[in-house]
Amino acid sequence: MKNQEKILIVEDEVEIARVMMDHLRQHGYAPTWASTGSEGWEEFKNDWFDLILVDLMLPGMDGFQLSRKIRLESDVPLLIVSAKQEQEHKIQGLDLGADDYLTKPFSLGELSARVNSHLRRYRRFLNKAEQADKQMYPGGLEIDFTNKVVKLNKILVPLSIKEKELLLLLAKNPFKTFSKAELYLHIWGQQELQGNNTVTVHIKSLRTKLKDQTRSAKYIETVWGVGYRFIGESVV
Repeated sequence: MKNQEKILIVEDEVEIARVMMDHLRQHGYAPTWASTGSEGWEEFKNDWFDLILVDLMLPGMDGFQLSRKIRLESDVPLLIVSAKQEQEHKIQGLDLGADDYLTKPFSLGELSARVNSHLRRYRRFLNKAEQADKQMYPGGLEIDFTNKVVKLNKILVPLSIKEKELLLLLAKNPFKTFSKAELYLHIWGQQELQGNNTVTVHIKSLRTKLKDQTRSAKYIETVWGVGYRFIGESVV
């Protein structure tokens, strides 16, 4: 095959998913199918994909929630596929960071055209973005987003898995304020219960390891009454 780009399909209707899978395979792609939003999120976290197709009406985590979580982590082409034709749903999906909106029913020719178009743009984007995968910040902080390595003054910082996920999420979205509930939902995959201080404890530990003072923060700033944001400005 001339092309083995990987495509994730998140679709709960079995017959539609099967037709899309067969069609994409015939055109040289390597599709993976997830039938729920949660399954789609797990597939996304555990593998690399060149393009993602997401249905809106999914059991459990819906397509809006899944799209929001994916876009916080990656610039991968994200196409919403839905029977919902209302303008507000299209606007909401695109506002979350989706690149396109494909309305059911659609032809397989239209599916191919949309997929090919967005993959061409993504290849160009990847070529330009390769040099930006490693960032340096004032104070000696270095983050390698590709290999998920964090160093301070050239020394590897021993972060736990959740601490590293928190830092990478915040640093990928500089100056964006996340509430504790949003961070807990994104990193731990659950709704935060009242009185749960898990996020606070992990942020405190992360700051200690980065030698980042709360009152004069260089990297992670507390937005009082709201949550946290990353304020480090890249010097690369």
